[in-house]
Amino acid sequence: MSNPETRDWSAVVEDGATKTNEPVSSAVADPEAATRRHEPHEPPREHLPERLYEKREFVHNKRIDGPFRRFKWFVMVVTLAIYYVTPWIRWDRGPYAPDQAVLVDLAHRRFYMFGIEIWPHEFYFVAGLLIMAGIGLFLVTSAVGRAWCGYACPQTVWTDLFQHVDRFVDGDRNARRRLDNAPWTWGKIFRRAFKWTIYLLIGLVTGGAWILYFADAPTLLRDFFSGEAAPIAYITVAVLTLTTVTLGGFMREQVCIYMCPWPRIQTAMLDEKSLIVTYKDWRGEPRGSVKKARRNPGQFGDCIDCTQCVQVCPTGIDIREGPQIGCITCALCIDACDRVMKDIGRPRGLIDYATLEDCEREAAGEAPRSPWRTLLRPRTVAYFLIWGGIGGALLFALGVRSHTELTVAPDRNPHYMLLSDGSVRNSYTLKLRNMESRPRRMEIALEGLPGAVMWTDAIGKNDAAASQTVTVPADLVRQVRAYVALPAGTKAQAFTFRLTSLDEQNESDEVTTRFDAPEEQ
Repeated sequence: MSNPETRDWSAVVEDGATKTNEPVSSAVADPEAATRRHEPHEPPREHLPERLYEKREFVHNKRIDGPFRRFKWFVMVVTLAIYYVTPWIRWDRGPYAPDQAVLVDLAHRRFYMFGIEIWPHEFYFVAGLLIMAGIGLFLVTSAVGRAWCGYACPQTVWTDLFQHVDRFVDGDRNARRRLDNAPWTWGKIFRRAFKWTIYLLIGLVTGGAWILYFADAPTLLRDFFSGEAAPIAYITVAVLTLTTVTLGGFMREQVCIYMCPWPRIQTAMLDEKSLIVTYKDWRGEPRGSVKKARRNPGQFGDCIDCTQCVQVCPTGIDIREGPQIGCITCALCIDACDRVMKDIGRPRGLIDYATLEDCEREAAGEAPRSPWRTLLRPRTVAYFLIWGGIGGALLFALGVRSHTELTVAPDRNPHYMLLSDGSVRNSYTLKLRNMESRPRRMEIALEGLPGAVMWTDAIGKNDAAASQTVTVPADLVRQVRAYVALPAGTKAQAFTFRLTSLDEQNESDEVTTRFDAPEEQ
């Protein structure tokens, strides 16, 4: 019995069971008593949970073939090829720029993607691409559910790759389950060591491919294996190898169910008009085997409870229980169910891509809408127009941007200087940006300042003039210290620096600034 000094007297013992309306921690029962603790509005709970989380059931999905499985193969091959091959593609930008097609040059603060070069001050292009990616994800989810998760998400792609490694080494679903339950023998140890070695190689190649995007790929690969690469390269490869093997090789569906935030967000994108993978319970229930259906015509639905849809699912869910957070809309259950329906001579589509509205129509005996009418609805059209509008704006900005830019910073201490001949001099720091992959001659001219002359640190005062010509190296910003002088009696006034490229492009940029002078001379 419990200690009378510590017992909670609001708990009442009836028939060997403790009942209370207080929170769980307030009831103190005999160790052997069955406890029913609950709030007044809740039904009694006969058993308290032994664990705060459900024990993981390892998923060994079965091999399947069908249109959606072949499409997953296609997407996996294409996405992995893009990831691993892209750093090795060459792109000729001339002798003054790197020839790697896609390069994130952190040292020089540049991003190269084929014929496009993004400078730090043009980060709005990257921001625009990220916004397009987000809206594109909204568009896909609103139209066809979690198709991104089911086919193109990196977690899905690498998990699929590791699952194929499992089948290659351990066999299909039943063989893998038997091996998991088998005692540790030398044969099992060898299989596990061999499989995990393949895991490790995939992780190394994945991490190694990532660092190749940040430096010249052939050079970095040679330096990496010769031990001459920077320490950050080895650290990055080690971290990415660990995360790839852990997330894709061992955690797998747990990332999709517990770690990824997108399943929680996607509910705002879906409605009764969205195409999702759906089990048509009005057609499949009640479930019964083929023999039962033959003995009792009309009493059973089309689902024969073969569980093939569960066995092929990469996250191990039962789609017949309705939409759930573990469904990544890969549609492998459709392939499995369609094959079973074909084998038993029943129409396909028991599990299918369908909207909830169309399911209600089919259940009422009406014909479903065409896929195009399902996809072309106000929400998806609005997402597409926003997505296309942002893309069009980025292309326009990319097409009209100038490769010549000028910034001007006047000296503030002192604002001006009086020279020995009575003239007034102001000093400015000019930054001339040449965004071409070749050196360019550029002219700096003064406008709106009659009688003014200019010279620089490289061009002496004896050669002062209203305009000067300088050469700006390829793909760089040249800083020029400029001095502007006006005769005595000059008043403070605004004027303009104009920078013009002396080549066939004849690009120009201008900045208006101020010439300071004494109020009275």
